[in-house]
Amino acid sequence: MHNVLSRANALLAFTLWVMAAVTAACFLSTVFLDYTVPSQITVKDIKVRSIVDYATDDQQADLATLSFNLKVDFTRIFNWNVKQLFVYLVAEYKSKVNEVNQVVLWDRIVERGERVVMDEIGVKTKYYFLDDGTNLLKHDNVTFVLRYNVIPNAGYLRLVQSTNQIVVPFPTTYSTTRRS
Repeated sequence: MHNVLSRANALLAFTLWVMAAVTAACFLSTVFLDYTVPSQITVKDIKVRSIVDYATDDQQADLATLSFNLKVDFTRIFNWNVKQLFVYLVAEYKSKVNEVNQVVLWDRIVERGERVVMDEIGVKTKYYFLDDGTNLLKHDNVTFVLRYNVIPNAGYLRLVQSTNQIVVPFPTTYSTTRRS
């Protein structure tokens, strides 16, 4: 009446249904949690250089270099459904050409069980802070904000922004040193 294949099929279907129910329960148990944390960001040693941007037909472009301090505690974010965090620092500013400019300056992956309290001092940017024109010099409100993606075991990826951000004015003259 019931051969081995039909019994295996019924067992597999039941197992998949139970796994789907457990995954849904996992997602529903953490979907309404607040994942925002406060951060402390300090930016220092800002230098702006004028360079030739060969990607835009030899036009002048602004290249900024800086270092920053970052202090943030991700301990309360890690629950049993969080596998890791993708943390990144973003600089945002307006220019005449673009209403919103966003540049990712630094990133890090924080995995479960690793150091979840960050106290970074004097960190250099990981990526270039290059403007597509000369909009960084004398800019009076470049906003630095820490953002992170919460990567769960089950559920959707959250994009979360830290509760604190800082606004920093940029220098009024170009840096003339070769190294910055």
